[in-house]
Amino acid sequence: MSLRTRLFHIYWTLRGAIVPTLRYSQYSYEESLKRYVTPSVEWVEIGCGHSILPNWRANEERQLVKTCKAIFGIDYDLPSLKAHPNIAKKLRGDVTKLPFRNEAFDLVTANMVVEHLDNPDEQFREIGRILKSRGVFLFHTPNAFGYGVILSKVVPEWLKGKLIYLLEGRQEHDVFPTHYKANTEAQVKALAQANGFEVLQLDLIATDAIFAMLPPLAVLELLWIRLLMTQPFRKLRTNMIVALRKVV
Repeated sequence: MSLRTRLFHIYWTLRGAIVPTLRYSQYSYEESLKRYVTPSVEWVEIGCGHSILPNWRANEERQLVKTCKAIFGIDYDLPSLKAHPNIAKKLRGDVTKLPFRNEAFDLVTANMVVEHLDNPDEQFREIGRILKSRGVFLFHTPNAFGYGVILSKVVPEWLKGKLIYLLEGRQEHDVFPTHYKANTEAQVKALAQANGFEVLQLDLIATDAIFAMLPPLAVLELLWIRLLMTQPFRKLRTNMIVALRKVV
């Protein structure tokens, strides 16, 4: 058993004792996604990278892709796009100018992408353009008031990639600039109203500890997460799952 696996086992034991009801936010996002992916849906994944769901959910991702009528993936990073195993129709492009006709899709999704948008007003408008009337834009993104975002803003850029690799096992070439311009409840609601969307879902949720690989820090973090899961601390939870419906 590797050191990383042993540390995960320690973390899961700690999590079960301190916050037994905690769920990884990607599982909550997957449940939301399954509500919207149906056999009649034409779907585009924005910033598809090399997967829609985490790698260990590859079987579930394949089933989702098979469920819908059609799916396209778009990403600006060509190496990530080429590595995507489950979307056959992939395009390199920018969310500011999507290479699709007006009202082409029933569903647009983005998993941990909205935090990278540098001009969300223009980019939400472009997403609205390619959605059919009453089409849905579903996304999962960090909450700008969450401690993870606040910590990331004080970490020097030269150190950030190394820390992400240590804590998440993600390579530095898979880390991209963040802007957090559509990452609070107020920002999302304002962007929705300005661009012809109504809010169907706006959930602030907690997720697993950032310092899961460092047991002493994980204990402190899990105690904080337990507080986040209470109503008075709702606005400080780490992640957002949002569903917007086009109404014009």
